[in-house]
Amino acid sequence: MNDLDRHDVLLLAELQRDARQTVQQLAAAAGLSSTPCWKRVKEMETAGIIRGYTALVDREKVGLSLCVLAEVNLTRHHEDDVRRFEDAVAAEPRIVSCYATTGQADYVIKVLVPDIKRYESFLHETLFKLAGVTHVRSSVVLKEVKAETRLPLEVPGARTAGRRLR
Repeated sequence: MNDLDRHDVLLLAELQRDARQTVQQLAAAAGLSSTPCWKRVKEMETAGIIRGYTALVDREKVGLSLCVLAEVNLTRHHEDDVRRFEDAVAAEPRIVSCYATTGQADYVIKVLVPDIKRYESFLHETLFKLAGVTHVRSSVVLKEVKAETRLPLEVPGARTAGRRLR
């Protein structure tokens, strides 16, 4: 299921907007009847296009007021070192995203904690102790200007090139 048609993209856009919709609501939005709609959603789940469903939680309302973007460099890029680092990052709940990057940093991670004291503890008790970490450059986020979770899906065959769904 590599090629998504207009109906698939419309279904994905609707699910990204509100994943709690009924099959009937999704079908209406995508211009399908209920059974084909349900089958398409199930096929996209099976194919891994839809990886899961989740609730979006306001981080500040649950006490995670500090967001830090940290650039991390490793001593060397030996396969075992990289695997150990990435496994440790994947297991650490305070690291909510991690990207292997080009440029000055080997990785950029996003860390959520209640306050600066907890971030300092996280650095000393966790991040600095990871095998191979040689340098960490932290940037405290002052304000999230945009933190979108929806992917910018384009409708295949739309009249306007690059037309995106909102």
